[in-house]
Amino acid sequence: MEKSKTSSIVKRIVTALVLVPVTVGVLYAGYPYVQVMALVFGGMMAWEWSNMVPNKGNGTYGIVYALAVAAAIFATSPWAVAAVVAGAAVLVWIKARGEVRRHLLTLGVLYISIGIGSLVWLYGQVGFLDTMWFLLMVWGVDTGGYVVGSTVKGPKLAPKISPNKTWSGLLGGVVLSVLVSIAYSYAFTEQNHVLFYAVLGGIIAVIAQIGDLVESYIKRSLGIKDSSNLIPGHGGAFDRIDGLIFAAPLVFLLFRYGVSFN
Repeated sequence: MEKSKTSSIVKRIVTALVLVPVTVGVLYAGYPYVQVMALVFGGMMAWEWSNMVPNKGNGTYGIVYALAVAAAIFATSPWAVAAVVAGAAVLVWIKARGEVRRHLLTLGVLYISIGIGSLVWLYGQVGFLDTMWFLLMVWGVDTGGYVVGSTVKGPKLAPKISPNKTWSGLLGGVVLSVLVSIAYSYAFTEQNHVLFYAVLGGIIAVIAQIGDLVESYIKRSLGIKDSSNLIPGHGGAFDRIDGLIFAAPLVFLLFRYGVSFN
C-alpha cells in the first residue's frame, strides 16, 4: 500500500511539473493557444462526463457537450453563447427522457461549457497576470490542503463526500492561497490593495474547495473514484480543474462587473 501511495505521489508531481509550465506558457503566448488548450480540456471533460454518467446515448451526449464548450470558447457574442448552451441543455434534457441520471446528463452541458468558457472569458477580460493570480489561488488551496491535510490530519471536513479531506487541510490551503495572494499584490499592484487581495484570495480558495466537494459528491453518487485516468496521478480532467471551473464564473463576473484591480 505504501509503495502504491509513493508511486501515485511521484506521478502526481511529474504530471504537475509538465502541466504547470505548459499552462503558464500557453497563457503567456495568448490567443489562439489559450482557446486551443481550453478546447482540449473541454473535450476531455465532455468525454469524461458522457462516460462516467450512465446513459444510452452512445457518445451523443459527449458530442453535444463538446459543441457547447466550443461555442462558449469561440463565440464572440454572449447572447450567442447563451443561446447555444441553453439549446444544448434542452436537447440533452429531451434526449435523456427515460435515463436514470437525466438531471446529471443535462447538468453536464452547463457545468462544462460555463466552467471552461469562464476561464477563457476571464483571460480575455484581465490578461495574463490576473489570470495567473486566479490559477495560483486554486493551486494554492489544492497544494496547501494536500500537504497540511496529509501531515496534520485531524477531523474530517466532509467524511460522507470526500473521506480524505480534513479541516486542517482546508485551513492550510486557505492560508497558503492568502499568502500567495498577498505576495502577488505586493509584486504587481498598489500596496493599498493588499487587504483586498488577501480577503479575495481566501474567498476563492473556499469556493474552489466547494467545487472540489461538489465533484466528489457527484462521483460518489455514481460509485466512482476518479472521473477518468487521462492525467497520470490526478485522475481525469475534472479531478484536476474542478475547483477552477467552479470558481471561474464568479471571478469572471467580479472582474467584469465588480471591481478594477489596477
